[in-house]
Amino acid sequence: MTQRQSNNQWSGGIAAHPAPKKIPRAKKSAGKVLASIFWDQDGILLIDYLPNGQTINAKYYSSLLVQLKDILKEKRRGKVTKGVLFLHDNAPAHRALASQKKQAYQGFQFLDHPPYSPDLTPSDYHLFPGLKKKLKGRHFSSDAEVIAAAKTWLDGQTSKFFLSGLQKLEQRATKYVE
Repeated sequence: MTQRQSNNQWSGGIAAHPAPKKIPRAKKSAGKVLASIFWDQDGILLIDYLPNGQTINAKYYSSLLVQLKDILKEKRRGKVTKGVLFLHDNAPAHRALASQKKQAYQGFQFLDHPPYSPDLTPSDYHLFPGLKKKLKGRHFSSDAEVIAAAKTWLDGQTSKFFLSGLQKLEQRATKYVE
């Protein structure tokens, strides 16, 4: 009899420590997927999913701005000539000199985002909470499944949904100024 077997035997009428119960392991879900989502009052313009192992830097972000300008010309023909107001947070890639030069070259007029004010970023208070709620508790076996689920939810939102997010921005900005 091995030492382990003897520990599980009765000795003197007192049971030794019983064998531990097997606890099932949770299935590992896909990792995090970082998406840059550009949208306006009419809906989604561009979604870019960052490849695994890569980070967003000024060069990467600048390339997204070029893609965005091309998409705006295609999807919002008359609006581009009137000018594009652009709001993003103060992430380093957004504020880098190379990004600022690309923004100016693309003709985007940027609204300043006050530091430490996540309540003024429409994606943070309006877009992502609903998406996170929809994906919460679900397990995905791959990044592609996460992306497909996110796309399904985003495609299901009406222009009224996107417009309301920007209307909330006006209310929040007024409150911030006051």
